[in-house]
Amino acid sequence: MKIEQVKELANAVLYEGYLLYPYRHSAIKNRRRWTFGVVYPREYSEANGSVEPWMMQTECLVSGHAETTLDIYMRFLHLLVHSVIHPDGEPAAGTLHNDYADTFLASRLADEPWEEGVERDVTVEGLSLDNLVAHPRQVVITFPGGCIVEHSEDGSATEIVREQQAIAGAVIIAAELVDTNLFKLRVQIENTTAETSTATRRHDAILRQSFVSTHTILHVHRGDFISLLEPSEALQTLVQGCQNIRTWPVLVGNKGERDAMLSSPIILYDYPEIAPESPGALFDGTEIDEILTLRIMTLTDEEKEEMRRGDERAREILERTESLSPEQFMKLHGVIRYLGPVDEGGGA
Repeated sequence: MKIEQVKELANAVLYEGYLLYPYRHSAIKNRRRWTFGVVYPREYSEANGSVEPWMMQTECLVSGHAETTLDIYMRFLHLLVHSVIHPDGEPAAGTLHNDYADTFLASRLADEPWEEGVERDVTVEGLSLDNLVAHPRQVVITFPGGCIVEHSEDGSATEIVREQQAIAGAVIIAAELVDTNLFKLRVQIENTTAETSTATRRHDAILRQSFVSTHTILHVHRGDFISLLEPSEALQTLVQGCQNIRTWPVLVGNKGERDAMLSSPIILYDYPEIAPESPGALFDGTEIDEILTLRIMTLTDEEKEEMRRGDERAREILERTESLSPEQFMKLHGVIRYLGPVDEGGGA
């Protein structure tokens, strides 16, 4: 299995819930959409009774030998706050007539600070499975904060500010020999970002110092992963001993391949697939592509303009939807994956 194919599938997990219909900043449900795979700073988590996790752990079984090696890819979103600052953001006193007030309110909502996700990857390749038994590997996670100020392209004094908080943590990778040529592999992700006490009571603020949509891709060379969903009878006890915290590892690739696993905060089955009929990501996994596409087509011109001025991915959704051919749209209507025989009693 090529790792690029696994990452394409993993991106569906990475951006699950990134944007929700109607894909506009002013939509209330797009103001609290980071719900999957959040690993919070340890200081914040412990100050709040450890209800919200500061650690994610993957454990799985892998068969191998002295020449078996592993590649580990830990991925998440690092939130960036996008703000628009106008030189004069308030209308003149006494001018808030009803129609203007509605337009002004929508404009203000659209210009409120908006959180975008920046992809972060931590990659460790060529790890010897044998060596991990005696010498666990710890990899430091560190991404700096920063602030970029840009001037609007329309020539006005409006400023666009993009700001990120620094984050830090570690990935700890270890293995344990549990049977002849059979190992338990552990990948533990920790968020150790410091100086978060001022945000302990502000959930929206602490997300900017968290790992969001965190997941892990595991790739083995000259070895095989064991399915945790359908193990052999002999391995049932060992599988039950795997402790997965806030994540769910499954086999990925073509059915029958056992060289890659995706450990996801969303419950999946072995060998998950992206529907080939889908023309592109719509992010809202609880909806059906056809329904979302129809809804986007019925947006008003003002709503579409807000999409265009917003997040780049929202703009891509709108442009892709408006350019769909009738043939592409019909593919969204439904497809039969399997037809089985029907017995005389009427059962399948």
